[in-house]
Amino acid sequence: MGLKDNVISYGSALVVSLLLLLLLQEAEGCDMFTGRWVKDASYPLYDSSTCPFIRREFSCKKNGRPDLDYSTFRWQPQGCKLARFNGVAFLEKNKGKKIMFVGDSLSLNQWQSLTCLLHSSVPNSPYNLTTQGSISTFTFQEYGVEVKLDRNVYLVDIVREKTGRVLKLDSINDGKNWSEMDTLIFNTWHWWSRRGPTQPWDWIQIGSNVTKDMDRVAAFEIALGTWGKWVDTVVDTKKTKVFFQGISPSHYKGALWGEPTAKSCAGQKEPLLGTSYPGGLPAEVGVLKRALGKITKPVTLLDITMLSLLRKDGHPSAYGLGGQTGNDCSHWCLSGVPDAWNEILYNYMVV
Repeated sequence: MGLKDNVISYGSALVVSLLLLLLLQEAEGCDMFTGRWVKDASYPLYDSSTCPFIRREFSCKKNGRPDLDYSTFRWQPQGCKLARFNGVAFLEKNKGKKIMFVGDSLSLNQWQSLTCLLHSSVPNSPYNLTTQGSISTFTFQEYGVEVKLDRNVYLVDIVREKTGRVLKLDSINDGKNWSEMDTLIFNTWHWWSRRGPTQPWDWIQIGSNVTKDMDRVAAFEIALGTWGKWVDTVVDTKKTKVFFQGISPSHYKGALWGEPTAKSCAGQKEPLLGTSYPGGLPAEVGVLKRALGKITKPVTLLDITMLSLLRKDGHPSAYGLGGQTGNDCSHWCLSGVPDAWNEILYNYMVV
């Protein structure tokens, strides 16, 4: 081999090395939670009207919402591109496994999104949907995949005693429902500020101290600490992947997104086109991140708050459970924003 060949060989190796370095830098610099929403003609990933088990409160199209642009946006992170959701690949990767969402109605929202995404990928594959107590199970029989939902609003326990219903901030007996899972996706916050007749507890207890009420954000943080200790002491993270869904925001104050005349999400037809939200992140996001930072075992935060804040157009508003008498700016239309949450989950679980 002559000098010229050596130079060519060295040059080729240098080019390959530089390309690999650039790819590595791109991968390391990929923040899946910072980016913008872009219009994509290939979206939505499924037609909600052909998802036979979708609940009425999320089925905005069936409920008569006339504009459908909310379902045609794709989440585009800065510096990289999410792998497109592939339901067959998801089912093959998780064959024989159990996946469980644990949380409130936002967990229900994401669970419904994932089951619709998967069913639309294998529409002729037999499935079974059962509910026992607080747990719903969607089974893809051909793959042996169970996608479960445990409706548990606070993660910590509510116990009925002689004095009434007691929210126990330092107790997680329901954790027995979460064992033997291969993937767990937790969520809580939506109900912590709830007051009045819909509040599902009468007393709050920490140790031997019982009180009628307390600062709700402080209670939220204590409960997260209890849950974090449960993860550290009970969960075998070599077997079970643990995710936390993050804080799903509401849109009831137009001034927060730069539209002071808007009193809610009603009539909103476009997302915010930038990468940041004028009103900033809600305080509970910081509380959650602080609590997660105290857990010694690996827990992945699906940090969906900012990307969801940008989607003032994605809520059911008058096209949810309450129909024209309601205005839901907390939950999300399907297809829609929770599909992006699940595309991010897919990039963690499959890609």
